[in-house]
Amino acid sequence: MFTTRPTLQGTFGMASSTHWLASQTAMAVLEDDGNAFDAAVAAGFVLHVVEPHLNGPAGEVPIILAPSGGQVQVLCGQGVAPAGATVAHYRSLGLDLVPGTGPLASAVPGAFDAWMVLLRDHGTKSLADVLSYAIGYAADGHPPVERVRDTVETVRELFETEWTSSAEVYLPEGRAPQPGELLRNPALAATWRRLIEEAAAAGADRTEQIEAARRIWRTGFIGEALVRQAQRPTMDTSGSRHAGTLTAADLASWEATYEAPVTFDWRGWTLCKAGGWSQGPVFLQQLALLPPELPEYGSADYVHLLVEGCKLAMADREAWYGDAAEVPLDELLSPGYNADRRTLVGESASHELRPGSPGGRTPALSAHTRSVAAGETGAFDALGVAAGAGEPTVAPDGDTRGDTCHLDIVDRWGNMIAATPSGGWLQSNPVVPELGFPLGTRLQMTWLDEGLPNSLTPGRRPRTTLTPSLALRDGTPVMAFGTPGGDQQDQWQLHFFLAVALRSEVRGGPDLQGAIDAPNWHNDSFPSSFFPRGMTQGGLTVESRMAPEVIADLERRGHRVTVGESWTEGRLCAVARDPHSGVLCAAANPRGMQGYAVGR
Repeated sequence: MFTTRPTLQGTFGMASSTHWLASQTAMAVLEDDGNAFDAAVAAGFVLHVVEPHLNGPAGEVPIILAPSGGQVQVLCGQGVAPAGATVAHYRSLGLDLVPGTGPLASAVPGAFDAWMVLLRDHGTKSLADVLSYAIGYAADGHPPVERVRDTVETVRELFETEWTSSAEVYLPEGRAPQPGELLRNPALAATWRRLIEEAAAAGADRTEQIEAARRIWRTGFIGEALVRQAQRPTMDTSGSRHAGTLTAADLASWEATYEAPVTFDWRGWTLCKAGGWSQGPVFLQQLALLPPELPEYGSADYVHLLVEGCKLAMADREAWYGDAAEVPLDELLSPGYNADRRTLVGESASHELRPGSPGGRTPALSAHTRSVAAGETGAFDALGVAAGAGEPTVAPDGDTRGDTCHLDIVDRWGNMIAATPSGGWLQSNPVVPELGFPLGTRLQMTWLDEGLPNSLTPGRRPRTTLTPSLALRDGTPVMAFGTPGGDQQDQWQLHFFLAVALRSEVRGGPDLQGAIDAPNWHNDSFPSSFFPRGMTQGGLTVESRMAPEVIADLERRGHRVTVGESWTEGRLCAVARDPHSGVLCAAANPRGMQGYAVGR
């Protein structure tokens, strides 16, 4: 079949990410005898530089890794709510929702520590080695993609009038970064150089230096600057200036942790995701809801089935997922529960939010969700999100505004990793002047209602949309994949996975590129995870490449179809390994003209 690019094949190593410079950085590390985990860390820090509108060091990153011959693990780089981040405090400020920007939305930063823990436990390179690539691009410059310029222009007035430290980096001499010119961030380069110097002074041992870097992040010059910024009153999406709740004690007490993945078996595959503190199990629930026999791939029956199953899984996400209460995943993924839920999928599109009752429990939703689901509030604006607020995802017309990053890597030894870095983007908070990067805003995903699984709760993680994937066959890791896209991530990933599992075996391996290139879609029939938390009941956005007769049939069934541009849905990356032949594969998304896979 025709694809935009070939599915790459080789035996040495493969890397796929949302930016070509990160992919090539990963490959350079592999060529320098590093492993997949070294390569992921180096590429992750490069993504902070070249996609600053999509992620930063003070953001977050969930990681799924499969060491060769070892067990699949989730490394949680999602920080928790600070001790002072209580519902009562935010309500006392007159807020009904956590703002989409500013320090009130800042969780304890998680990305940096997760990358350091990964490097310490599974890498082989030094701190200086993996940071050298990011330092080079920050100090010497890189040609920014158009979306960096576009994002800066959307927040120009805010930068010029309120967030002036951000203007110093991203509006030098009043001019937004331009494609084809070099964008530099000397403050960020200086931060990493000082970190390396101070870590080296702590000892000559590689592990000692990584541990020193973690301490410096928490309690040294970096931690001190982060806390100062968090406690500075800052204009946010509420229209007022607020100080955040992050303290030195919050920063010093948190570290990235490992946990077992949540898994689900489907037709000989085992799919691995992060737990119910993320939206990852939505992917698994959608699989569990599928009937034994599926309609023809790509038909109206097929798309309708997947959309309606997604609505049910997302409704359960709203009622049951979060870190402030136990998530009943055993019941949510059980055959009996999903057999009952499957009967709710009819011939017509549902416009209701219908959470289930696992184990006989009564679902609870936030007051905002109930009003949005009733159509009383929360309609999307023209961009799908409030201007400049939080993580821009996908507009109702299908226009992508960028949102997050992703990378997947597999090496010649069989080590495999999927990671979805996000948060701490340039439009989230003012740049910390001493450091060159801002704080994140992930707390906007929590509710200011007491007693919900995703209520704002000190010491608990906000329910993140970030959701990398790893797939096994017969107990052996064979594929790592993921995508940016906020609430759309586990929709697009499901469509990709089914395209691989149901359709493709070409040239001796999975047709990853064909599955990525296939016409895609998403629905918005559930409250957004991002401020101002709107939804579009029955809304379904499809690429114009979808067959006209399929679109017409979906509209007949009651879907409120928006036909977007032909290449706008999804930003998937993927790598794979055949455990029998050792052949490695990789592919990347052509949409947006910046994702690339490399390998040999």
